[in-house]
Amino acid sequence: MSPVLQMVVVILGVLVFATVLFWIWNKIQPSAQVSEMMLRTKSWWVMATIFVSAALVHPLISFAAFAFLSFVALRELASISKNARTVDRNVIFWAYLAIPVQYYFAYVGWHDAFIIFIPVFMFTLIPFLLVIQGHTQDIARSMSVIPTHLMLTVFSISHLAYLLSLPELKGFEVGGRGLLLFVVFLTEMNDVFQFTWGKLTGRHKIIEKVSPNKTWEGFIGGLLSTVAAAYFLRFLTPFSPIIALLCGLLIACSGFVGDIIVSAIKRDFGIKDTGTVIKGHGGILDRIDSLVISAPFFFYFVYLLYY
Repeated sequence: MSPVLQMVVVILGVLVFATVLFWIWNKIQPSAQVSEMMLRTKSWWVMATIFVSAALVHPLISFAAFAFLSFVALRELASISKNARTVDRNVIFWAYLAIPVQYYFAYVGWHDAFIIFIPVFMFTLIPFLLVIQGHTQDIARSMSVIPTHLMLTVFSISHLAYLLSLPELKGFEVGGRGLLLFVVFLTEMNDVFQFTWGKLTGRHKIIEKVSPNKTWEGFIGGLLSTVAAAYFLRFLTPFSPIIALLCGLLIACSGFVGDIIVSAIKRDFGIKDTGTVIKGHGGILDRIDSLVISAPFFFYFVYLLYY
């Protein structure tokens, strides 16, 4: 069995185990905590289906799926952004048009264009388009918000797609598909580990005003669990044991940062979820919040070391 298929079996096994465990737990001792875990498990099934499919199907379909994921996430952010100006709508349209361009650069593996298109070109184009409309009231906010939306939902997530375009390495047959499953699974499991450890042992809050459920016990427990998982899943990567441990640490920390950044945005907007795409458990951005930071950090960690 290939390493990618082994990983798919692992993911399915974890999901089946979690589903059965929480179903039995809910029958024996119903509680709000168990109900929340059951909802989270349903959302994990959805996200696992998306990312496993992206790793197994034709690359062109995978890139289209990731581009659509970015589109939905960008639409969610644009729709919940409070005090958005009416005159910004035309400029936001250009932000949507940036999605196929960014993913084209990822698909063809044009790294230089990929890393400068949004951070440099779109960062310049958006303020210019805002200025030529002639409406300066609150323009500084729009100049900041729209490029940030692009960075969080398009630029960051496009790094997952680019993993599939990385050239082959001698002795590493799994390639980008293995790297994709590695970072997505560990990022999502880091959320699970932190949530579980926090519920079981959490006492000391980290950033209570931003994310009141985050605790030091949950963060440290999740970090150690993710580092251990990275060690055992290194067969999906070209990593040595030490590099795998360091990468697990990187994913755990960067995933936590992504989670609290999106949490802060939602708290500013006064909402619990960014959307309703996943019934009962929010929108797409709610489920990929950790990936908006862990994906680019992981990509450049791998790229600088091996490519």
